[in-house]
Amino acid sequence: MKKAVLYLNQFFGQIGGEDKADFEPEIREGLVGPGLQLDKLLDNTEITYTIICGDNFMGSNTDEAVDRVLGFLEDKEFDIFFAGPAFQAGRYGVACGQICKAVKDKFGVEVITSMHEENPGVEMFKKEMYILKGGNSAGKMRKDLSSMASLGNKILNVQKVLDAETEGIFERGKRHQVWREDNVMAADRAVDMIVKKLTGQNFVSELEIPIIEKVDIAHAVKDISSANVALVTTGGIVPVDNPDRIQSASATRWGRYNISNMDDLKSGVFKTIHAGFDPAVANGDPDVITPIDALKEHEKRGNIGKLHEYFYSTVGTGTTQGEAVKMANEMIPYLKDANVNAIILVST
Repeated sequence: MKKAVLYLNQFFGQIGGEDKADFEPEIREGLVGPGLQLDKLLDNTEITYTIICGDNFMGSNTDEAVDRVLGFLEDKEFDIFFAGPAFQAGRYGVACGQICKAVKDKFGVEVITSMHEENPGVEMFKKEMYILKGGNSAGKMRKDLSSMASLGNKILNVQKVLDAETEGIFERGKRHQVWREDNVMAADRAVDMIVKKLTGQNFVSELEIPIIEKVDIAHAVKDISSANVALVTTGGIVPVDNPDRIQSASATRWGRYNISNMDDLKSGVFKTIHAGFDPAVANGDPDVITPIDALKEHEKRGNIGKLHEYFYSTVGTGTTQGEAVKMANEMIPYLKDANVNAIILVST
């Protein structure tokens, strides 16, 4: 009987929700949550241990969390390591990728996880490990676990892992020479594709070209001294109670905060909840991330016409392009209603 280990976050580890996202790493003997189903689907393999860690703890204390998890496994025997599935949950996906890479590097076992294509963990870790193309919510749990088990069984039984499309995994950037069953050589296939393209027929390229969205450069502000200027930040500066519950990584939420009666952002009144850098300096003086003090001074001197009454804040680390577009589209109506005609976007 072969052995497997499963990694879960606090939610799927049945510890709690967002209120338990700071849960510290823990190892449990046996099955927890999704492990019950995954264990049933594995051939001649049992999940002997389950590791649970809160998403925020992993995101904010990555090195410590990874070291502790690796420490848990030092004296354990296991043949394969599973994490997730993580669906579209960005923090969870990044955590699965981080721990899978660390386990693979240290112990030399194969690792498997599953994520939705919008999960930032895909782009960060797809070249490092097998990441199955998963659903966007826990409603796809049964299907995603089945896919993880199927690939796991193939690896454990020393069967050949086929191409990414066939296996349902994200491409890892590795190319292999294979003999085609139809024996059609490359030149003939290339001619066939160009004929189909010229005649408007459907065809599939053998080399996928990434599509990069083009964003038009904004028109220059004609007179900044009369402009209504707004400040938007991905540095995670929020009131100390974080009233909008913006996540510290892989954000899906944002907030707008009134600064009309402030000349700067005070320590103890504002802070950063960003998990991608040491917060000490930003918490000591939030203006180093969101320079309200400098912009207020420019307003007083007449260098800018007006500083918008609100600043807008979210967290950029791990945030997917799709979520970033969604949040921007949610902010835009407020900026338009306030006749803002210049925006300063500050990051970290």
